[in-house]
Amino acid sequence: MTTTPPGADIAPLMPTYAPNDVTFVRGEGSRLVDVDGKAYLDFLGGLAVTGLGHAHPAVAAAIAEAAGTLLHVSNLYRSVPGPKVAAVLDELLGGGGKVFFTNSGAEANECAIKLARRWGGRGRHVVVSAFGSFHGRTLATLHATGQPGKHEAFQPLPEGFRHVAWQDVDALEAAIDPSVVAVLLEPVQGEGGVHPATAEYFAAVRALCDERNLLFLVDEVQTGLGRTGAWFAHQDLGVRPDVVTIAKALGNGMPIGACWARAEVADSFRPGDHGTTYGGQPLAASAALAVLETMRAEDVPARARRAGERLRAALEALDGVVAVRGRGLLLGVELAPGLDARAVAAAALDGGLVVNPVTADTIRLAPSLLVTDDEVDEAVALLGTALAAVAAVATTPDEEPA
Repeated sequence: MTTTPPGADIAPLMPTYAPNDVTFVRGEGSRLVDVDGKAYLDFLGGLAVTGLGHAHPAVAAAIAEAAGTLLHVSNLYRSVPGPKVAAVLDELLGGGGKVFFTNSGAEANECAIKLARRWGGRGRHVVVSAFGSFHGRTLATLHATGQPGKHEAFQPLPEGFRHVAWQDVDALEAAIDPSVVAVLLEPVQGEGGVHPATAEYFAAVRALCDERNLLFLVDEVQTGLGRTGAWFAHQDLGVRPDVVTIAKALGNGMPIGACWARAEVADSFRPGDHGTTYGGQPLAASAALAVLETMRAEDVPARARRAGERLRAALEALDGVVAVRGRGLLLGVELAPGLDARAVAAAALDGGLVVNPVTADTIRLAPSLLVTDDEVDEAVALLGTALAAVAAVATTPDEEPA
């Protein structure tokens, strides 16, 4: 049990996250250290954010230089790093597009939704997404999220959203009427339990969007920038979206997101249609530029493919693991019946491994894209120990009453 920092028990924070006794104070590469000096192997990466690991020297240097040079001027004026980042993102996405910078993935999806409505015009505003999806926690992106349990406390939500079964093209087609302007999907449903889309599904969605004159919006907030073994997961699925949203790994921990759209779609926006005070400001954009340069130098998609294959094979050999889903270094470990994912994640944390119970029976892994073979092997061993500990408790017969 870690020591609670002075004042943390009375800190005036809203209760939006479950209490946790672990307080991290330092990180380097794939390692974290808590307030008591205990070291942990981080296989969650801040929810797929620290793709280059903690305190990467190139990113730290870029942030330090920017902090002493120019922090902010607002988007009423130009600054240097942002356009360079936009150019790299456009190149990685195949070119011919334009970028709007945000502070988060939810804001990137908000931008995509507003852009789709602006493109469609009045009367064409409905966005269709999938059950099990996650697109953010603003009111609009919450309604786009296909998890009705998250909706109820905040009703009424903004109108203009429908949900259909994941990977069911017939259900999608049936949901389309003249009010629909776009389809919004993740290439891998992360929060929904790490469920990858098939190439056949994405191809059918692309064809349907072309046939009905709809935009295909692809949420790459968690999957983008090498995580799945390609620069963007949709590229392995053989489709070209109209709009792509990006965040998480783009800043390696510095808050920055982006909404990319084909130029003819992006040009639907006019001055004053959309904005953000901090989006693309020099500090965050400097971090993002260093991230992208380092990712290219390291060829992170190839590294994710190699490390992901090793990690998947080792996980599949563990007792208590039913299946491993996902792509590259975004993997969901489905547990055997009777094993609770929260209990396994807690046992892993106690043993020095950070993972995430994304559903009741699935553990999510999203380590650094620079993770080493030794770290992969160590993580699997720690998870195996946690699984064994939880299984032992689950199979221990209750004591007879006295």
